[in-house]
Formats: sequence, structure tokens, C-alpha cells
Amino acid sequence: MSKIVIAIGGNALGNSPTEQLEIVKKTAKSLVDFIVQGNDIVIVHGNGPQVGMINNAFDIANKNEVKSPILDFPECGSMSQGYIGYHLQQAIDNELKLRNINKPTVSLITQTLVDKNDAAFLKPTKPIGSFMNESEAKKLAEQNNWNISEDAGRGWRRVIASPKPIDIIEKDAILQLVNNSFIVIAGGGGGIPVYLKDDKLVGIAAVIDKDFAAAKIAEIIGAESLIILTAIDKVMINYKKENQQALDQITLAQAQEYIDQNQFAPGSMLPKVQAVMSFVKKTNGKPAYIGSLEQADKVLQNLSGTKFVK
Repeated sequence: MSKIVIAIGGNALGNSPTEQLEIVKKTAKSLVDFIVQGNDIVIVHGNGPQVGMINNAFDIANKNEVKSPILDFPECGSMSQGYIGYHLQQAIDNELKLRNINKPTVSLITQTLVDKNDAAFLKPTKPIGSFMNESEAKKLAEQNNWNISEDAGRGWRRVIASPKPIDIIEKDAILQLVNNSFIVIAGGGGGIPVYLKDDKLVGIAAVIDKDFAAAKIAEIIGAESLIILTAIDKVMINYKKENQQALDQITLAQAQEYIDQNQFAPGSMLPKVQAVMSFVKKTNGKPAYIGSLEQADKVLQNLSGTKFVK
């Protein structure tokens, strides 16, 4: 059995818990296809829409009832890991039963170590939570030690940093589970950001890119490949232009050249490309792929997706 790490986006999971519960049934079919192909898998999911909804819910509750607490981002992230993991785990278990496959699934609350002095903390840019007027935002910022920013003329919002992952705290548990044939759901939303203070772990308000976290997990557990599943079948250059071109396979040097040409959109395809490049580099040439969830079963067969090689 080959170990692979698969990353799926939070936007691919729907806009509400009810919608997500239905969508994950289809997602589970694609994920179980990898099992049928003879792989042990670790699944890393995004949580962008979901963690925002949780954060907004507590913000709104606080506005209506002062006794309702504002929940900080590490706690919101852990809640999202719990309910997304529950939905995925249940859907995968049900799909396994349909195919008469006896294989256990587990969701693991995962903490990701970051550097408190990461440059990202000097200039937080990731908007989260609900929109506020300026006076309300400044009051809450003072009360809760938040960074705030005006958001494109729509009001004020809290902004947080997006540091790079250094290590995965639960890495040994992930490795033992996958080595014992568990399907592991880990690193949800990139993991709960933590840092070391006096040799103790402390949560910090931040968002870790789930693709970078998936690459770090894949590197640490010795995965044979990393697969990032998104909305398109292949990575494109000259995207949405007359000379748009889909890429079947590219080297690290070619990928860097395209990055230098600004071919990949920041916050969209760029971090995915950078994440798979990181995995290929740090594993001395193990392959990585970017492809679509709908064509997931064809990615490792090189029938769909873009393959990244050294």
C-alpha cells in the first residue's frame, strides 16, 4: 500500500452544515476510489467558509447578548475540524460499507506549530468574521487585542495572519494511524495554529493555508505523493485568455518560471502550486498532483490533473 496525502478545499464542502452533509457523500466516493486503487490515505480539508460561519455566529451572539462570549480563532478552528471531520468520517464509513471494504476512519484534532515571529504576523491581511462600523470595530479591537482593517468599502473586519507551518504536533499519531491502515482525517483548515511559550503550546489567532499544511504532513509521514483536489481538472497558464493552456506535467523549474510570470493567482492557484513544489523539493522528487475532485480517481493514473516532477 502506498501512503498518499489528499487535500480538499473548504469551498468544495458547501455553504451550510446541511449542504455539506449532502456534498460529502460525493466527496467520499472519490476518496474511497483511492483506497480501491491500493492506497492508504490522509485527508486534509479546508475550512474557510465554515470557520467564518462559526466566528460570525459567536460575533452575532455577542452583539445580541453580552454574556455570550466572543470565541477566538483557535477555538473556532477546532470546532470546524470537529464538525467537518464528523461529516467526512461518516460519509467515508458509509461508502466503505457500500463497497464491502473493512477499513477504519478517524478524525484527528490537529495543531500546527508556527513561528510567533513569522513575518505574516507583522502585517495580518486575512479578513475574518462579520462586518462592523469603524467605532464598533475599534472598540472590539481594543477589548480583544485584535487587528482590524477596512474591507473594500464594505465595512471593518478583524484581520489575522497566515503564517507558514513549521511542524505538525500530532505527527506521530497520524503516522501510527496511517501505518495501521486507518483512513486519517487530519490538519483540517491547515491545523489549529500554536506556538511555543516557555516550552508550552499556546494557540494563536491565525489561518494556516491547508495546502501548505498538507505538504508538511505528506513530507513528515513519508507519503509517496501529495494530491491537491480543486475545482479544475488541470493547472492552466494564460488562464481565461485566448491562448489558455492546460498543463499535463511540469518540472519545478518550469513551475517557478510560470510563477515569475505571474501565471497563478495569489490566494487561489499560487499557494497550491507552491505547496506541491515544496513537497517535490523536500522529498527529492516524489511526485505531486493538482486535479479536480470529480476526476480524482484518474489523477494517479495520469489520466487527469497536472503532475509536478523534479
